[in-house]
Formats: sequence, C-alpha cells, structure tokens
Amino acid sequence: MANIAHLVRRQSSRDLNPQRSLDRLELREMRGRLVVENGNKGGSYGATNAAFVEDFSPINKIKSTCSSKRNSTDGKAIFKPECAEDERESWDSKLTFLLATIGYAVGLGNVWRFPYLAQKNGGGAFLIPYFVMLAIEGIPIFYLELAIGQRLRKGAIGVWNQVSPFLAGIGISSAVVSFNVALYYNTIIAWCLFYFVQSFQSELPWSNCPNAYFPNGSYTVEPECEVSSPTQYFWYRTTLMISEDVNTPQSFNWKIAIALLVAWILVYLCMIKGIASSGKVVYVTATFPYLVLIIFFFRGITLKGAGDGIKHLFTPTWHTILDPVVWLEAGTQIFFSLGLAFGGLIAFSSYNPVNNNCYRDAIMVSLTNCFTSMFAGIVVFSIIGFKATMTFERCLDHRNVTLTQLFEGSYYGNKLPEAGSLINVSSNGEVIRKIMPELPICDLEQELDKSASGTGLAFIIFTEAINQFPGAQFWSVLFFLMLFTLGIDSQFGTLEGVVTSVVDMKLFPNLPKEILTGTLCTICCLISMAFAHGAGSYIFVLFDSFCGNYPLLIIAFFECIGVAYVYGLRRFADDIEMMTGNRPGLYWLICWKYLSPLAMLSILVASFIEIAVDGTGYAAWVASKGETERLPWPLWAILLITVLVLASVLWIPGVAIARLLGIVVIDDNEKAWFPANDLKDFHGIMPHEVTAAETLLFCIRADGSEGLCCPTIHSYDDEDDEET
Repeated sequence: MANIAHLVRRQSSRDLNPQRSLDRLELREMRGRLVVENGNKGGSYGATNAAFVEDFSPINKIKSTCSSKRNSTDGKAIFKPECAEDERESWDSKLTFLLATIGYAVGLGNVWRFPYLAQKNGGGAFLIPYFVMLAIEGIPIFYLELAIGQRLRKGAIGVWNQVSPFLAGIGISSAVVSFNVALYYNTIIAWCLFYFVQSFQSELPWSNCPNAYFPNGSYTVEPECEVSSPTQYFWYRTTLMISEDVNTPQSFNWKIAIALLVAWILVYLCMIKGIASSGKVVYVTATFPYLVLIIFFFRGITLKGAGDGIKHLFTPTWHTILDPVVWLEAGTQIFFSLGLAFGGLIAFSSYNPVNNNCYRDAIMVSLTNCFTSMFAGIVVFSIIGFKATMTFERCLDHRNVTLTQLFEGSYYGNKLPEAGSLINVSSNGEVIRKIMPELPICDLEQELDKSASGTGLAFIIFTEAINQFPGAQFWSVLFFLMLFTLGIDSQFGTLEGVVTSVVDMKLFPNLPKEILTGTLCTICCLISMAFAHGAGSYIFVLFDSFCGNYPLLIIAFFECIGVAYVYGLRRFADDIEMMTGNRPGLYWLICWKYLSPLAMLSILVASFIEIAVDGTGYAAWVASKGETERLPWPLWAILLITVLVLASVLWIPGVAIARLLGIVVIDDNEKAWFPANDLKDFHGIMPHEVTAAETLLFCIRADGSEGLCCPTIHSYDDEDDEET
C-alpha cells in the first residue's frame, strides 16, 4: 500500500533540478536585455497576463512576453513576471470574474429550495446547521477549487491529471456530471421561457379555469381544473401535458420542444466566444435577479400578511437541531447551491491572474450566495404570507356566510354542532330542523405550511400569489425573467466546465472553440428532447434526483483526498501563499484533510440509509383527483439511475486502474505555467518553518515529508523552471 501511494505521489511531482544553476540567472539577464519595456502604467486586474496589460479584450490570446517584475502606480506595487503565460484566455476584469462566479453559484436553488428547507426544518433553527455546514464543507471546498484551478491553470481534467495521472478520473467524472446536469437544467430555463411568453396575455392563462366544450355547443368548467386549481391545471395539463405515470409518455410536447430549442440557442449565443461573450452577459444575468428580488421585497413587505409569512419562516423550532435529517438537508443544500465539484469553478479560476487573491474571492462569493438564499426566503415567504392570508380570509368569509344563512343570525353559542347532526333553527317564529353542514377549516398556520420547493413553488404557489396582485402580468414577466437569468448563468458555468475540459484534453486540437461549443449545445439539445413529452417531467425528476447528487458528493470527497493526501497539504499551502501572499491557517488545512471529507462521507452514507429506509419514487399527477400521489420507479428507471450514477463515478477508479496497468487515458504532460520565484520575491516569502501544530495534526516533518503510513515528499525549490 505504501509503495502504491508513493508511486501516485511520485507521478504527481515534477522532475526538479536538484542544483541551483547559474544558467537560469544568466538566461533571465539575457531576457531582460532582449526585451524592451513597454512602459505600461496601468494597474488593472490581470497584470500577470499580457492580455490584461496590453489589450483589455478577454478574447485576445496571451503571447509570451517578458517584462520587469515590479512596477508601481501611485505607490502600489504591481506584479509582473519575467515571462507571461502562453495561449490562455483571461477575464477582462476582476468584476467580470466575480459576477460570473456569483452568477454560477447563485441559482434557482437559492430561490425555490432554501426557503422551503428552512420552513420545513425548524425555521430559524435551521440556520445553525446551515452555517455550520457552510463553514466545514461549503467554503473550504469552494476555496480549494478556486485555488487549485488558479494554480494549475487548466480545466478540471487537466488539473487533476496534473495533481496525479492516477486522479485524472476526477476531472472526467466532473465533466460527465456537468454534461448530464446541463441536459435537464436547460429544461427549467425552457419552462421559464414558456411562462414568460404566456405572461404577456391580457389575462394570465393560469388565473381562471378553462371551459370544456361539448359537441352540441354547451360547455362547462374543465373538471380536472375544478378539482385542482387554475395554476395546477395550467402547469400539469397545459405546460407539461403530463401523463399518468412514467411508463406512458403519450404525445410529444411541441410547445416545450420549441422552448428547449430557443433555450439552447440562447445558451450557445452567450457562450460562442467563451468567457469573452459569457463574461459580458453576466453583467446582466448576475445583477438582474438581485434587482428583481429587491423590487419583489419592497412589494412583498407592503402586502397584507407579509409579516406572518416571514415570522413563519424564521420562528425557530429548536428540537429539530437534534434530527440528523435536518443536518443532512443543510449540508446537501450548501453543497449544491455553491455548485461544487462540477468543474465550473476550477475552469473559471484558471482564467485568473496567478497572483489573484482566491481566498478573498471564496469568502465573498460563498457568503453572497448564502445571504442571497436568506434574502430570497424573506421575499418568497412575504408573498406566501400574503397568499395564505387571502385564502384564510376567504375561508372565514365563506364560513361566516354559511353560518349566517343557516342560523339567520340567531346562533350565539361558543361551540358549533358537529357536522351531520340535526339542529333546531328558529325562523320567523317557527322552529325548523336542519342538518348541520360541514364547514371549512380555516387555519392560517396550515395555509402557511402549504409551501413547496422546486417547480411546485415557482410554477404553482408563486403564480397563484401573483394572480392576486394588481397588474399581475407585470409581476409575472418580472418573476419569470428573473428565474431565466438565474438559470442561464448557472448553465454557463456548468457547460464551461465541460468545454474547458475538452479543450485542455486536446481531443479536437484543430477545432475552434466556437464550433466545439456549438456541437456540444446541439448534442445536448437533441438529447434534452427526452423531456418534451408527457412523461418528460418524470424523467426530469429522475435526472434531478440522481444525476448530480451522489456523483458530486463522491467527486468532491476525492478532490479533498487528492489535495490533502496526494498533492500534499504543505505543498498546497505553499502554492496559496505564493499566489495570495498569505498562508492558509490551520483551520483550512484541518477542513481539507479531515472535516470536509468526513462531512461529505456522512451525507453520502445518510442519503443511502434514507433511500434504504424510505425507498425512492416520484410524484405522479392523478387528473381525476387533482393531486399527486407517490409511485415507485419501474425497473427500467432504476436501471437508468444506476447507469447515470456509475457512468459518472466509475471514471475515478477506472482511470487509476488503467494507469496502474500502463494504459494512458489522459495524455496531457504539459506542465502549468507558474512563476514561483517571481511570486516569492514579489510577496517577500521566506521558507516556511514547520510548526509543532502542523507536525501533530498533519504529520508534516521538517524534511518536507508529510502523512502517516504513506509519507509524501515534495521539493519547493526551483519550481519556476515552469516559467520558460
């Protein structure tokens, strides 16, 4: 075992020159003589990369340039390495990167899943496990992915192949999961587009039940709508054309198929030039949802019952903290709302300057994501509170009218007779015997509990609330345009993880990125037509439940293992110190080596136990009852679930085994450009002395080795051979 681990680590380290030669110093001096200073005075973002120094266009490819290491603008030092990076795109500004990353991380789950989970799992008490899991799982892995991508300057496949060829399967798994998730995620965008277009009608089509016409010209209210509600009918029957179960797909849904086609064309147009085009689009897609949320916030808090809704959301139920399912759902929500393990974060950070402060970015984006979830929860439940209050008051009015008609205002008792019992009613001096009717139960708390997550919240609960707004069309347009922008920039990041990995693998070296992206979008569009039929929404639920959840947890677990036990914690900490000027503290090292892997392993095991105990199934629409009922997945669906999960995660052991057998799956031996000595000189970094705490907690020794039974040794000198 020790020999195998040593072999893995040996493969991950570069062949370093053991002696400090004067040749390299002479070469630097020659470079300085040959290169004429360009006199650049800017201190713009990306001064490491010539694309930022010479041309602010992000599509401009970086030519190898040599320049002075230090410059200053207004007394502030600017890092400029002796030789710049070759052939890699870069962000045109720090703001573009932050907006793209926030847009990628902040998605639909922040709006339609977090509020439901908080209300369901103890209200304000849910925030305790939520922020604990953010601290030990969310931010550490987010930080890890940004740092490793910025350091190794490749997509997910290239990064993990460079960490160790035995770990290249991690990157392939990320790309496969991103591809699978992109298939069904764009279906949500297509639904939002469909509702967006429908919102321009003079009367919202989900505001009233349609009529069912008979051959003789007579008509009546559609029975399916009458037993459900207008919003449910429009969602299940008009939009989805839903079938009775997953085995009976029935007719093809042309409306959603056209919406899917439009959605994929829009995604392609936004990504056609890589980060040059998507980087511009995020200025709209990342900021517009916040504008709409703020508008809805001020509209929501002025509505009657908004306070009851917000109070219902945050009123703590403290005993729920002891429920392990609450911690499971908090950890799962943190993990997926940040978009971890997809490869998108690694791809985005690989376009950053080598001296970018990835630590600050990780903290900023992670906290922005979480506070966006909380703000969205306030907005959603202020409007749900309004809807619940209106329903409650209508119920009371109906109840009072019934009692007034029954007793003619002559009943003054504190307790009503039981339904179905005979009662004596005085009318015009006569006593009449009547049967007590069944009265509706009016309960505000019960109405507030009728929230939902996912599509149920967006397309049923929220649309029903919007129906009661004055100028409902305007609010509907705003809401579905917000959902569209929330979804599409998350889709950019998901697909960018796939495209960057394929480009870095050099599978199609002569194929322009525009054509590669177009081909990928075309393939995804064709496959996603599987969601455009009667059973398409059930297939969507299958993909949503299993395509990402378990594979992503497994991938992130091995990412932590790869960095902490193969790449080496000390080496990773040295890299971060060189990039940011500050060494990561013990807390982050403990998270990467112990807490984060343990948290993900716990969530994974708990999820399997939950499936074993409760089983798995889907909610099928029963038209005659106007409600859903849970059905088990058929055998073919279980086989499809198994294939989706295994096709994603088997790459991790498969590539490692192939490498042991001498089979090269990923042939990428090009080392990452990293001006180690330039960064050390710029930040004034001295060799790090191993502390007693590091020796005790991580078994890091003074000779550079670390680990317990399988020590790994890395040299940190002369690493800037990669600059050339």
